[in-house]
Amino acid sequence: MVSRSCISLSDLASGDMFNFPQTPRKIPRVMTVPGIISKAEGNRSNDGDFDAISSECCEKKIIVANFLPLHAQKDMKSGRWSFSFDEDSLLPQMKDGFSSDTDVVYVGSLKVDVDPSEQDEVSRRLLEEFNCVPTFLPPELQKKFYHGFCKQYLWPLFHYMLPMCPDYGNRFDRLLWQAYVSANKIFADKVMEVINPEDDYVWVHDYHLMILPTFLRKRFHRVKLGFFLHSPFPSSEIYRTLPVRDEILKALLNTDLIGFHTFDYARHFLSCCSRMLGLDYQSKRGHIGLDYFGRTVYIKILPVGIHMGRLQSALNHPSSSTKVKEIVEQFKGKKLIVGVDDMDIFKGISLKVLAMEQLLQQHPELRGKIVLIQIVNPARSTGKDVQEAKRETYETTKRINDKYGFPGYEPVVLIDRRIPFYEKTAYFALAECCIVNAVRDGMNLVPYEYVVCRQGTSKMDEALAIASGSPRTGMLVVSEFIGCSPSLSGAIRVNPWDIDAVTDALNMAITMPDMEKQLRHEKHYRYVSSHDVAYWARSFMQDLERACKEHYSKRCWGIGFGLSFRVLALSPSFRKLSIDRIFSAYKKTCQRAIFLDYDGTVVPHASIIKSPSPEVISVLNNLCSDPKNTVFIVSGRGQNSLSDWFAQCENLGLAAEHGYFVRWSRMSEWETIPVAADFDWKRIAEPVMKLYTEATDGSYIEPKRSALVWHHQDADPDFGSCQAKELLDHLENVLANEPVVVKRGRQIVEVKPQGVTKGFVAEKILSTMISNGKQPDFVMCIGDDRSDEDMFESISNTAYRSSLPVPPEIFACTVGQKPSKARYYLDDTVDVLTLLQRLAAASSSKSRSNTETQVSFESYI
Repeated sequence: MVSRSCISLSDLASGDMFNFPQTPRKIPRVMTVPGIISKAEGNRSNDGDFDAISSECCEKKIIVANFLPLHAQKDMKSGRWSFSFDEDSLLPQMKDGFSSDTDVVYVGSLKVDVDPSEQDEVSRRLLEEFNCVPTFLPPELQKKFYHGFCKQYLWPLFHYMLPMCPDYGNRFDRLLWQAYVSANKIFADKVMEVINPEDDYVWVHDYHLMILPTFLRKRFHRVKLGFFLHSPFPSSEIYRTLPVRDEILKALLNTDLIGFHTFDYARHFLSCCSRMLGLDYQSKRGHIGLDYFGRTVYIKILPVGIHMGRLQSALNHPSSSTKVKEIVEQFKGKKLIVGVDDMDIFKGISLKVLAMEQLLQQHPELRGKIVLIQIVNPARSTGKDVQEAKRETYETTKRINDKYGFPGYEPVVLIDRRIPFYEKTAYFALAECCIVNAVRDGMNLVPYEYVVCRQGTSKMDEALAIASGSPRTGMLVVSEFIGCSPSLSGAIRVNPWDIDAVTDALNMAITMPDMEKQLRHEKHYRYVSSHDVAYWARSFMQDLERACKEHYSKRCWGIGFGLSFRVLALSPSFRKLSIDRIFSAYKKTCQRAIFLDYDGTVVPHASIIKSPSPEVISVLNNLCSDPKNTVFIVSGRGQNSLSDWFAQCENLGLAAEHGYFVRWSRMSEWETIPVAADFDWKRIAEPVMKLYTEATDGSYIEPKRSALVWHHQDADPDFGSCQAKELLDHLENVLANEPVVVKRGRQIVEVKPQGVTKGFVAEKILSTMISNGKQPDFVMCIGDDRSDEDMFESISNTAYRSSLPVPPEIFACTVGQKPSKARYYLDDTVDVLTLLQRLAAASSSKSRSNTETQVSFESYI
């Protein structure tokens, strides 16, 4: 159903009223399928309220990030603003991965405050000159949003730092969360001003804007939306401490593609979706996808790259050559180890310096011969933790220099200032080794930059007096906790907390034979040069385009309120079953077949009492009392359970264990379907299942006459799912030559004879009715899980293959709004019972009417 709430998403999060602004220009109405405009979706809450199809708009890529890739400065005398692109920003570099005719628009904030009276003029200039759309956040909101919730809460949490006490991180503050939601809403409004939802792609970046996808998806149901997280994504044990964990997960799932730097980060996200939202992922042809209310949300794993041209230009700059010569003169005869890090508690600068101290202590011969150049970028956030990290780094450096230094030699050189890019490349070009020792970091491109700088250019070779084409070397010592670590297979990986291991790694990097250094460097350079930022942007956008291909093949409904909003995507022919429609068909027909699943259809899955309620027994008896009806319960349950539960239903048919056992009425004998009756395979399967049961706490085996079922609904979600996959593979191997099938269902793995399906038993019952001269003109089938899909398919095939003079009315109906082979759905078991009561009432009234007519006729006679 379409949600038409008049309350905006941020109302429920923050209590503030925000109204979605109408886009100020004409935008083409979105088509449900090519050439067909959906009238059902032509309301103001989705992407159906457009006037005409436009062919004038060219495709745009809208890049949304917290900050625009701009430097802004105001001349205090003239009052005029000057702007320039930030060459260090990743965002402009991404453009190299798009086609030359792509229009790229940037949406984000400026790093300076702009007076409200100047904002319109600044906006105009930025759009005209830089294709940038600024989001002007009020200073107080910016402080709470960025410096408050993002930097003091989300950023530490995503780097595995829990606010155990006020001295170590800020605890969750509802007001800061409200500011985060409000800021994301403002960013979404700016995107809505420039987007053409039919053609444009939106790419949102990083943890500052994780709620934004919900606002865009609510406004445009078919928006082409990608998200990339540049920070780590924490394990579920850390993430689940976030009080708004569900809201953020659901917002991210409103995208079409979510990108991560490493599989670890993606795995943590998928684990959170499984544990907190009950979602399972599947890998199809190399692509990981989550099915979320009929939409597939894809997961992309690819670390970002660097801009090769920019680095090579910096190396060729005259200032770089000059600086290289200065450094060579300053550190003549010494080997350089370089590190470049922001000043914060996660970069491990002090641990790196301690490893340097231990190296000098254990290897006296290196004193006076090696120098650690530690370049410290300005801190991106302020706080007590940053000040403590800075103090510790300076104190440790002073102690080492006092102990192991002498006139003309300092073992550790701290450069605590913002240095020009050319100066940084000069240090990289000269350093024998680069060390990145972060205890937790999202990506970190420093090792990539180092590799390219060590490869050098013709002008840098000239400055260093190196023959062009001569072999290059370069060693990397990288923390195993940073995003680029998996892609640098030739690096020496270390645990930054293990000072001894880092010390040994530094010593190995310095003393390694040149030939091995050369091989490792060549391996790194091949990867870094082929996986640059253009490759990363192009690959992500190609996957986003593929993820959005099915947007117009399904009908979309917005459901849920506030930040729980999501889009339900279903087949155009899929609709809610109209009780009036089926009631009308029911009254007109004379020979009816009714198939009902049990668990999740007539009895809720969540019900502790699994036996049918008196209401269910009563309605089934009323349906079965009508001689025009043939009613069957088709279940995976055993025959004993079904016999006991439905002992009061005399004319009810039962199909137990997915149809292996069939009984037409209470007085009938149980029949078995004609499949192989040899169950020797159980002697093979049961020991395997027992092995997994013993190893998986909370799992158990359910033995049936015809099948064995392994349940894991009470096990740990991740471990249970993992074990189920392993068990499925194990059983398929050991039972490969047996006449059985191994299937995985909802938190189960089942082994049963080949040919035993609900579809087969439904087909058999219909065929029997036809051969007995009771050709059905009404077939209704209701179920809720995967096993019922066979039944939906079977009733259609049987009815149309049987060469009946008139095709029967077929109502295949699933329980719950989800992708299905059924044409109809009902919301839940309550709806199912309501429908059955309505049909039963029609049968009862007709029976009473016939009885009264008979009595009147006899009295007349």
